[in-house]
Amino acid sequence: MGKSISCRDAGKTCNWSATAKSEQDLLKITLEHVREHHKELVINSELEKNIKSIMKETN
Repeated sequence: MGKSISCRDAGKTCNWSATAKSEQDLLKITLEHVREHHKELVINSELEKNIKSIMKETN
């Protein structure tokens, strides 16, 4: 099993999504996307916690 996330899961209109084998891998991928495409967001422990909370299990 892995994890998935999308910007739509976070309420954004962005169509980006990603899947990874682990929560840590997906967090890394997601933070790279946030840095490049959502510069209005401040990357901190609160944002990381929120990202992890909307990750979904995949088959």
